[in-house]
Amino acid sequence: TMNSDQLKGQWKEMTGKVKEQWGDLTDDEITEAAGEREQLAGKIQNRYGKTREEALREVDEWLAAS
Repeated sequence: TMNSDQLKGQWKEMTGKVKEQWGDLTDDEITEAAGEREQLAGKIQNRYGKTREEALREVDEWLAAS
């Protein structure tokens, strides 16, 4: 299970996995998220039209599986 600190530290390596999970995010959006859980959830929320809670849950589930 990966936590937020590990995500930040391994962000460059994780960007490919982020792209696999949320393929509609642009490279710029992924770069802007910079491994921040809240930022990533915000990008997912905007791109996919999800609620904040849905986006955070998706990120948390993805982190737990990583």
